[in-house]
Amino acid sequence: MADTVTATRGPTDGRRRAQRRKRRLAIVFVLPALLLLGALVVYPVLFSFGRSLFDADGDRFVGAANYAAIVQDQATLKAIRNSALWVVVAPTLLTGLGLMLAVLTEKVRWATAFKLVLFLPMAVSFLAAGIIFRLAYDQDPSRGVLNAAVVGVHDSFRDTAAYPTARTREGHGLTGGAGGPYGTEETVRPGQAVDLGFIGVAPDAMPDGAKAATSAAPEPDTIGGVVYLDFAPGGAGTPGRIDPGENGLPGMRVEAVRDGRVAATAVTAEDGSFRFTGLADDAYAVRLPAANFAAPYQGVNWLGPALVTPAIIGAYLWVWTGFSMVLIGAGLAAIPRDALEAARMDGASEGQIFRKITVPLLAPVLTVVFVTLVINVMKVFDLVYIIAPGPVQEEANVLATRMWLVSFGGGNDQGLGSALSVVLLLLVVPAMVFNIRRFRRSGA
Repeated sequence: MADTVTATRGPTDGRRRAQRRKRRLAIVFVLPALLLLGALVVYPVLFSFGRSLFDADGDRFVGAANYAAIVQDQATLKAIRNSALWVVVAPTLLTGLGLMLAVLTEKVRWATAFKLVLFLPMAVSFLAAGIIFRLAYDQDPSRGVLNAAVVGVHDSFRDTAAYPTARTREGHGLTGGAGGPYGTEETVRPGQAVDLGFIGVAPDAMPDGAKAATSAAPEPDTIGGVVYLDFAPGGAGTPGRIDPGENGLPGMRVEAVRDGRVAATAVTAEDGSFRFTGLADDAYAVRLPAANFAAPYQGVNWLGPALVTPAIIGAYLWVWTGFSMVLIGAGLAAIPRDALEAARMDGASEGQIFRKITVPLLAPVLTVVFVTLVINVMKVFDLVYIIAPGPVQEEANVLATRMWLVSFGGGNDQGLGSALSVVLLLLVVPAMVFNIRRFRRSGA
């Protein structure tokens, strides 16, 4: 009997010793990773939570005061609203764009090249992408490519002002402020002529067809005149008088006004001359409308307070659309083709197949992509910090940038910054847990 018990215990103890050795070996291999995880993740989280309970200097315990300050600070509340906007808009647009592009690329021969081009921005860092889009969104059309395109389209459908920098000399027969309109100080009657001199037009801004100006000769029953650049080459001319070498200003719109109403209009010729005919014998004021002097259209203020957040979201879409398309495309490739073919044979249209078969079968992939993007969006920092100019930085801030600005960007309040980091962690954790559970279920 004893021999039987000993024989039974022998193999069992051996297996136990082998299992203990395997556990010790596993601990040896896992220990470096655990140490790194503790040093890089667990310790910073615990330290940030502890630091959030102290004041800006870290000397005085304030409890939950920093967390209460989060909901009282208007700049922080604006950052929270912007973060909520990012979470709602960016992942939704990216998932929709990725789905649309993944479906479309299945139907073209050059799908691989198309996917490569769309995925290339993923190789660009957020720092580089921020610099690229900061330049692309520049207000100056000569630098910002988007405004250059907008201005080009605008100017194709609407004429620009002829002389936006032109202005009149004081005391030389014209009244009006900068940008117009300008009008004659004294009224004129048919049979009289007026000379209207302007300055402020650079030589390279003069139209190519401009000709030398000459004083207008009075004609019966006609009001005539000339609009000219009252500046001779070298500055040798006499102000208020047409001198040799002074050119007319062609393309200028001129109006004859009586009792506040426009009685006649004319456009200056290449030598700047104009004439009003068919006027009643009455006194008229000669006026040059403000449209002649309007500043050129400068495009859209992409980085202004109203559009800075949508503009940055646009840059984010450029970077991450390829990621969304590739992941959804992989899920699309795994869909059973016999289900699609059976639907086509039953007479279903492509739209019906997409809505009732493709999208439902892709729902798990779409959910993973969406949640992954939500996690990434809540941590966005680089694009916001680089693209938003200083004067509108507060309008574009999200939680991550607000946390950095409060802690290190001039606020020097690491207690409040730590509280913001804890809040950001608490907001990210549920999405991470949801994604991990989905991965485990799909792996099972």
